[in-house]
Amino acid sequence: MKKKYTDDGIEIKEVYTNLDLGLPPDELPGKFPFTRGIQADMYRGKLWTMRQYAGFSTAQESNLRYHYLLSRGVNGLSIAFDLPTQIGFDSDHELSEGEVGKVGVAIDSLEDMEVLFKGIKLEEITTSMTINATGFILLAFYIALAKKQGADLNKISGTIQNDILKEYAARGTYIYPPQPSMRITTDIFEWCEKEIPKWNTISISGYHIREAGSTAIQEIAFTLSNGKAYVKAALEKGIAINTLGKRLSFFFNAHNNLFEEVSKFRAARKMWAIIMKGLGATDPKAMMLRFHTQTGGATLTAQQPFNNITRVALQSLSAVLGGTQSLHTNSYDEALNLPSEEAAAIALGTQQIVAYESGVPDTVDPLAGSFFIESLTNEIETKAWEIIKKIDAMGGSVAAIEQGYLQDEIAKSAYEYQRQIESGEKIIVGVNKFQNEKSTAPFGFKINDSIRQIQIDQLNALKSRRDNTKVQDCLDKINEAARGNSNLMPFVLDAVENYCTLGEISDELRKVFGEYK
Repeated sequence: MKKKYTDDGIEIKEVYTNLDLGLPPDELPGKFPFTRGIQADMYRGKLWTMRQYAGFSTAQESNLRYHYLLSRGVNGLSIAFDLPTQIGFDSDHELSEGEVGKVGVAIDSLEDMEVLFKGIKLEEITTSMTINATGFILLAFYIALAKKQGADLNKISGTIQNDILKEYAARGTYIYPPQPSMRITTDIFEWCEKEIPKWNTISISGYHIREAGSTAIQEIAFTLSNGKAYVKAALEKGIAINTLGKRLSFFFNAHNNLFEEVSKFRAARKMWAIIMKGLGATDPKAMMLRFHTQTGGATLTAQQPFNNITRVALQSLSAVLGGTQSLHTNSYDEALNLPSEEAAAIALGTQQIVAYESGVPDTVDPLAGSFFIESLTNEIETKAWEIIKKIDAMGGSVAAIEQGYLQDEIAKSAYEYQRQIESGEKIIVGVNKFQNEKSTAPFGFKINDSIRQIQIDQLNALKSRRDNTKVQDCLDKINEAARGNSNLMPFVLDAVENYCTLGEISDELRKVFGEYK
């Protein structure tokens, strides 16, 4: 393997241990419990996947942005969907007014997905889709498109968020009550295991828990508890834990406190390995916590927005020092509007500078052995276990969410954080100290409200062309399957291939499952 050196010519070892200090050997990367990383060589073998989260307006507009990002060196797409898509409403629904295409791309049907990926071979990229309540429908759109492209489904890879529990606790884009929602999640596990074996069937998300106001310790405790709930539900369905474990991934936030964030990632990896081993996993790969990181949206400021470039750089560094498998860097203008092309390019460049100029990827877990880092990792782990034990005593994550425990704890932490900012205990540059009245805001990137009418026109044209008798038959079969115990995914895939819309499928399941209030 090619040798690495510092700028002064000092050779950098692949990994350092206590032996380098004349001390007894310590834990190694790539070995249980994976505190130091899931690969023995980490980024010397392969850099993390560089993703940029993007999606806005129509499928046509987002497609142009995806081609732009791919041309700039992105090697994985990460899709943002608008709120109507996330909560199961087509663009023509009355509750969609004012929201179509605003915080993500509007996807109503397979036709929209075809346009979204025009000129992009699904076999050649990995795609992460941030979608939960309607995740199974978006996955069906994606697979239907892959089949139309003639792709080998055994080679299709990517991740669907599919983490509904954190929606009840932190984010709010749920549709159905917890129990039927968990059924949909495990149906996806079961179906993907047979049909698309390389697909990561869930991205268990701490990101949104942290964005809602949790602490770093709560972020990993609540997320790992949710992970346990998903694994237990899958085991009850007869899914093998060693197979399931290899297809699970996690999604964490990176905030500004560099050493705390690095220690959080290290502690989470160790804790998940212990949890999976305790649940019966025997394959080391099924015990590995693989995670995607996104820099902190809640840390971005509208005041002095160019300072956000520095914040994102620090957060990116923490994710890489913590051993992330993929990374999305936020754009400096996201506290004001959707990211402009220029801001997205700077955000990607931040990752590339960390990757190719900083020297950080040259050795595995470079902060290991620091008295501070090791102590902080242990302390975070201890405090997170205490929270998990409380949740276990309540009956697990589903019961804890139904009792409001997670929601209350996040709210308390969010309040305390805001109190510290307002009292001046916590300094936010440009917000409560070092203000600059002459700060210039960048050009705003806004979405026109006419997008909704474009989507409605396309929906009307689709409904006039398709076989509506076949559509009704597909919806009836989904209803029947939902009332029984059949896996829903084959019926949903058949429906989207016959151009049933996302809203029609969601409404059919609303008839059976009801809505969570």
